[in-house]
Amino acid sequence: MISILQYMTSHLEYILQITQIDRLIKPVPLAFMILIGLVILHLISRKNAPIYLLNFVCYCPPNSFRLPMSMFLEHVSLDEAFDEKSLQFQIKMLEKSGYGQQTSIPPALTQLPIKKKYRFSVEEAETVIFSIVQDLFRKNKINPRSIDILITNCSMFCPTPSLSAMIINKIGLRSNIMSYNLSGMGCSAGIISVSLARDLLKVHRNSLVLIVSTEVLVMNWYTGKNRSMLLTNCLFRMGGVAILISSRNQDKKNAKYTLQHLVRTNYAQKDHSYNCVYQDVDSEGEVGVSLSKDILNVAGHALKANITTLGPLVLPYSEQVRFLVSLIHRKIPRLMARTSLYVPNFKKAFEHFCVHAGGRAVIQAIEASLRLSKEDVEASKMTLYRFGNTSSSSIWYELCYLEAKRRVKRGDRVWQIAFGSGFKCNSAVWKSVCDLDPKIDNAWTDMIHLYPVDVPDVIKID
Repeated sequence: MISILQYMTSHLEYILQITQIDRLIKPVPLAFMILIGLVILHLISRKNAPIYLLNFVCYCPPNSFRLPMSMFLEHVSLDEAFDEKSLQFQIKMLEKSGYGQQTSIPPALTQLPIKKKYRFSVEEAETVIFSIVQDLFRKNKINPRSIDILITNCSMFCPTPSLSAMIINKIGLRSNIMSYNLSGMGCSAGIISVSLARDLLKVHRNSLVLIVSTEVLVMNWYTGKNRSMLLTNCLFRMGGVAILISSRNQDKKNAKYTLQHLVRTNYAQKDHSYNCVYQDVDSEGEVGVSLSKDILNVAGHALKANITTLGPLVLPYSEQVRFLVSLIHRKIPRLMARTSLYVPNFKKAFEHFCVHAGGRAVIQAIEASLRLSKEDVEASKMTLYRFGNTSSSSIWYELCYLEAKRRVKRGDRVWQIAFGSGFKCNSAVWKSVCDLDPKIDNAWTDMIHLYPVDVPDVIKID
């Protein structure tokens, strides 16, 4: 601080002399000018303050919540709401889904008739949220009253009072806590919550943030005959994550990761993208979420726009130059037909990839477009196989997998890619700043020795 003051004092007088503006500000004390300079330095330091990820906990459902494929077949066969065509369509989709026998749904959806009622949605939310939040506090020895900011996101369930209010009430957070509840943001809402936390921490320094990211299924089970809406029954499964983020200096030594970059892309201004994931009412009055056949194309365009922004921030100059040269060649008419656009090698920028486990086709498309190896997308495929599509929390189950496999080393960079309704593609880049705890305890530890497994293209349901 003394050296900064000496530097500013010596140079301020020189600048005033050569610019001859000292006559204009002569009445202003020199100490006041120094104070203004210090305020500017403080604002700059706030803007670049590091964001620490202290820890995170993913929900691991009990075995009693499992939905084996044979159980799914029996359930939809006995449900009178489905006709034969709807039944066969769901079976066909599940057989190609890449799911195993461990994916879970809330108990209300395993009963006939289905208990599609509000109070069972509340039970599901409480079961997941309180489990992961209390586990996170226990593992990190956190006093609930030390939380300064609370952010929750759940796309399809928005009760009153909100989920954030429910956590404050049940967990006993402070009365002056800043709380935010996001809804309708889709499967990429987890990264949006991190983005909100980052922006808030720039303003509210030395604060501790709790993020809870989940999805509630009970009220969103579809019992109609619209095929684009029936897909959600086959895809979405129970899950959630609680994340602890800090900007406090004392938390630096306890941090696992620091946030390096966060890039958000939103194509909601385009009708084609806006309508590809859409909650609506079918011809028979049943509410459901429709998934368009064009969702992969829309996701591809969103991803391309996202990495166009992210690339210059993370790629080495050699990759950027090769991409630029190929782009110039593509603009020259006589070279256009012979030159393909160069796809940068993102493995030179990241050691690990967490691709949203939205479905087998999504993972395979990104694997091909980014030229990733089987090992690069292993965490995504195994998360899809064991937990299914858990919406906004899926990328955190993948990071859990990488940690349980002990693949994340100090200095490694992790790229999280998530897609969501709107249509959105969001990226977060984390850098590991510590060695992993030798006694890892997360959602994968009990069965990590069984993975990876070979997942056949079709898993026949008998």
